[in-house]
Amino acid sequence: MEVSVTLWVLTIVGLAALIAVDFFIGRKPHDVSIKEAGIWTGVWIVLACLFGLGLLVFGGGQPAGEFFAGFITEKSLSVDNLFVFVLIMAKFAVPSQYQQRVLLIGVLIALVLRAIFIAAGAAILASFSWVFYLFGAFLIWTAWKLIQEARAEEEDEEWDENKLLKAAERRFGVADRYHGTKLWIEENGKRVMTPMLVVMLAIGTTDVLFALDSIPAIFGLTQDPYIVFTANAFALMGLRQLYFLIGGLLKKLVHLSYGLSVILGFIGVKLVLHALHESGVHVPEISIPVSLGVICSVLIITTITSLRASRKQAEAEAAADRGEGASKDSIEA
Repeated sequence: MEVSVTLWVLTIVGLAALIAVDFFIGRKPHDVSIKEAGIWTGVWIVLACLFGLGLLVFGGGQPAGEFFAGFITEKSLSVDNLFVFVLIMAKFAVPSQYQQRVLLIGVLIALVLRAIFIAAGAAILASFSWVFYLFGAFLIWTAWKLIQEARAEEEDEEWDENKLLKAAERRFGVADRYHGTKLWIEENGKRVMTPMLVVMLAIGTTDVLFALDSIPAIFGLTQDPYIVFTANAFALMGLRQLYFLIGGLLKKLVHLSYGLSVILGFIGVKLVLHALHESGVHVPEISIPVSLGVICSVLIITTITSLRASRKQAEAEAAADRGEGASKDSIEA
């Protein structure tokens, strides 16, 4: 798909305007209700669909299919990010009324860093086709690692600050409490960071780790930098509202890691097949409609099995509690 400089500029200006509107609406610290989160989650999904339909009208079926496949993949992978965001919020004890501001700026930082990753990835793929083998192998390895982590069932998860964040804290110092939405304050004649700025940086820089598998994954679906960027942008910009909408449901998605591992493994195989085809080896390539169907099917099946497993677990725990209660009553009698 040929993308002019003008279209790039208009797209970036349009996304910046949407972010500005989002910031204006949520500028006043407040607790985000389920209704508000649901409405804005729907708004971002509708905007992504309208953008995809625009690609269909002006670019054809191929770019539109690649965008929707990339958007759904990035959105599903970003849900996994929310688990870590919950841990970060808990570690820094972020007051509930400030969480939406933290996520807004943190996601914006993540979007800028991902844009840099996308530009670098596109340049590398354009110069070295063998990188497809590397990306494919990395995704397959990541898929296996996800399965191993899911099977470990580590319940007491903790989030550790990365080295960059620790270095920033040592260099500038951190205030001992939150000061509203302020990012910097004067303390004993020295300018120091507030916990608000620290947690924003934590959200943004932690997302880079997730980008290490999500960026190669979407490049496995399309090599068009414009589609890669816009799919990532729409997936990330609705992440803040999604955090408040499904925050309580995250623990119920017990099979999410298995589903994501299947998706990453599938895209890894697709990348390897594409690399072999580019090298002149006659192998079948997986089309975008097939990729879109596999991704959607895996997510639907994973969600259904997760909710069923969570319901059975809740029923078993309730039965166990009733049994303990009955035993206690008999002992007292």
